[in-house]
Amino acid sequence: MTFFEMSNITFQYDKGNESVLYGFSMQLERGELVGVLGHSGCGKSTLLRLIAGLEAPHSGRIVIGGTTMVDSNVFVGPESRGVGMVFQDYALFPHLTVENNILFGLHRLSKKDRAARKDEMLELVQLHEYAKRYPHELSGGQQQRVAFARALAPRPSILLMDEPFSNLDSGLKGKIRGELKQLLRAANITSILVTHDKEDADAICDRIVLLERKAVLSC
Repeated sequence: MTFFEMSNITFQYDKGNESVLYGFSMQLERGELVGVLGHSGCGKSTLLRLIAGLEAPHSGRIVIGGTTMVDSNVFVGPESRGVGMVFQDYALFPHLTVENNILFGLHRLSKKDRAARKDEMLELVQLHEYAKRYPHELSGGQQQRVAFARALAPRPSILLMDEPFSNLDSGLKGKIRGELKQLLRAANITSILVTHDKEDADAICDRIVLLERKAVLSC
């Protein structure tokens, strides 16, 4: 059963410029992990921004879990889409500690459940001893691990990942990739990984979409 669908999406940043995406369509089943692979400038990150509601397409339709998020008559804001995101540049709150960054999206849970989920995420990303530190006190790889934990903590309906492993050293990258795949499988979270690294996509994805400007090839 289709859980996520983009249909005939067209998007360009400025009038008169060539479209970044033109008539793009993609479907995912519930719990499927799909990699979007392509070179810089082909529209990979734009694709994620459209799904998250950070950009609006010029035409087309996006549906998540049977609910239309955007079409010619509807636009659901990013805060109401149930989308988790992990960015290449971390996007952590600099004034919050590691544990408070993770707790940020868990306000609907009880105090006990929030604490349990926070500890679960700290264990996953191996940062228990850094829980009280602020982002500027962490290395780039540690900041990215916090970003993973914060995105996964609310158990989003779909997880979007934009080059999430690019700042991890090779040893930790392999461990995080393996644990992330296991966690996503266990939680049955539908996920899209955007990357230029085929090794990353091969490690965790069920299938790969090769994205080129105005062209999409599946494999």
